[in-house]
Amino acid sequence: MNPFYKNMMTVAMVLLLFLAVVTFWQSSPESEDELTYSQFLAHVDQGDVAEVRIEDEKIEGRFHSGQTFRSYGPTDSEYLLDRLREKDVRVAYQPRDDSSLWRGVLITWLPMLLFIGLWFLLFRQLQSGGGKAMSFGKSRARLLNESQQQITFRDVAGIEEAKQEVEEIVAFLRDPKKFTRLGGRIPKGVLLVGAPGTGKTLLARAIAGEASVPFFSISGSDFVEMFVGVGASRVRDLFMQGKKNAPCIIFIDEIDAVGRHRGAGLGGGHDEREQTLNQLLVEMDGFESNEGVILIAATNRPDVLDPAMLRPGRFDRHVVVPRPDVRGREEILRVHTRRIVVDGDVELGVISRGTPGFSGADLENLVNEAALIAARREAEAVTMIDLEVAKDKVLLGVERRSLIMSEEERRVTAYHEAGHALVALLDKHSDPVHKVTIIPRGMALGMTQTLPTEDRHTMTRQQLLARIAHAMGGRAAEEVVFDQFTTGAADDLQKATQLARQMVCRFGMSDRLGPIAFVNENEQVFLGRDLFHQREYSEQKAREIDEEIAQMLLSCYGRAKGYMVERREVLDRVAEALLERETLENSELKILLEGGVLPPLPEPPLPPPSKPQRPKDPERIRGSFGEKKVPDPEPMPG
Repeated sequence: MNPFYKNMMTVAMVLLLFLAVVTFWQSSPESEDELTYSQFLAHVDQGDVAEVRIEDEKIEGRFHSGQTFRSYGPTDSEYLLDRLREKDVRVAYQPRDDSSLWRGVLITWLPMLLFIGLWFLLFRQLQSGGGKAMSFGKSRARLLNESQQQITFRDVAGIEEAKQEVEEIVAFLRDPKKFTRLGGRIPKGVLLVGAPGTGKTLLARAIAGEASVPFFSISGSDFVEMFVGVGASRVRDLFMQGKKNAPCIIFIDEIDAVGRHRGAGLGGGHDEREQTLNQLLVEMDGFESNEGVILIAATNRPDVLDPAMLRPGRFDRHVVVPRPDVRGREEILRVHTRRIVVDGDVELGVISRGTPGFSGADLENLVNEAALIAARREAEAVTMIDLEVAKDKVLLGVERRSLIMSEEERRVTAYHEAGHALVALLDKHSDPVHKVTIIPRGMALGMTQTLPTEDRHTMTRQQLLARIAHAMGGRAAEEVVFDQFTTGAADDLQKATQLARQMVCRFGMSDRLGPIAFVNENEQVFLGRDLFHQREYSEQKAREIDEEIAQMLLSCYGRAKGYMVERREVLDRVAEALLERETLENSELKILLEGGVLPPLPEPPLPPPSKPQRPKDPERIRGSFGEKKVPDPEPMPG
């Protein structure tokens, strides 16, 4: 609400309270009793009245006992005056006071008028959309102005193809005739599709910064309310604002909150989300044209969207915002490192090659973590070491050096991680090992990190089997060395089983079952995906699928166990090195694999010597007992 209205309401409430107190004080004195005219005359005849004061038809007086009274009657009659004189009652006349009349009118009518005025102002304010009670159907879209549009296409990197698609939208808004002279039309809607953190919202903000047109931003959840019809009303109001400000851009973030597939829910009745979606479909491509209004939406769940929304004429373009490749990651790192102080030894290409699969948000988090690490050690700039430490923190988790482990647990963990590393070193289809550590990080007691040498978009059957064997390496090492198992392989077994099931049921990589997909991709996407699973194969086929998955897991486990038995000496060397150093890099693992000896660990740096406090006069100190020779400070060790 406007601050002027707030101040006005505060003053009015204070005035009403003051008037109510004054009215109560004047109208209900504790010492006065109101008498009828007959009772007043009876007291006069009995001689109880000592004095009276007469004003118009109002009679106020005092008894001989000191009690006051008040009455009303014909005060101008000679009969009353004669009776008062007979009883020796002192009579005083008070002239008419016109101000008291107006005061009475104000006290009576002013509170009512103020209440009516306040109600009118409040109702008008709520009608204009400033309040919550009367503005359910108003759109909550935020209009971005030029001061808020700080992001431009210069700040977007790593998604060049997607950026070119939306740059064409901005170019059309600036020069429509360039595109319409041949009879073409600009797309009505652009759907940005991509994994979380790939830069969909950032791309939309860049469009807002580049386009010199109004930019309305709203979230898909802002349409959904508990009241029926509110979402459809907000959609109508949003496009009405867009038509008034055309040409303009409307951006709906996370549109899957309102654009889910219709008819996929459970139960019947009125579905508010479906009504909102119907209104959105009508506004995008209905009888009324929305020339100059371009709708841009973003989602990471395109599979749940209604097909009617994805057809040409509504969302004409589907722009895929992928995860960046190695060159794109380097460009993203350059964008984010512009805001921090970077040392000259930093090689962003090395960091980009060591972060396959990272999204733009992951890389931004990596750079921010490196800046925090450098600031924590009071450095002047971010170095390559800070970026490497930040990468390990993002990939592996935070180190938990305070976790106390027994020597037996450390030994089991060392052999477990050495088993993972040995499979990755010996299997030619496995990804190379980047780092092995037995320092607890996150929820794990140790971790073996493998990174591919290049970006992959598809994987072969041999590579997937190598991943399963790599996951089984830790459990196989425990069995070979200790002849028992621990619970540390629980996560490895879960990932291996899930990957084997996908190979059999989804990828058709089973020799026994053949190239058949047993996964139904057209499942219910609203609630049915969690509550309903459709199976289009028999019980016999389900048994064969389970047997094939079990056979694949056992085969990979035997393969990993064979590596442990054949190269037991390498397994022991890696485990002992982990117990000594806690962390091993790829180069150190290769030395151990070839039978070499690792170089000795560098000595830990000593803390800088503290400067001794010297007195102002190093030769003598003057005190109350004379002068005393001060010996030179002893040299500190080191």
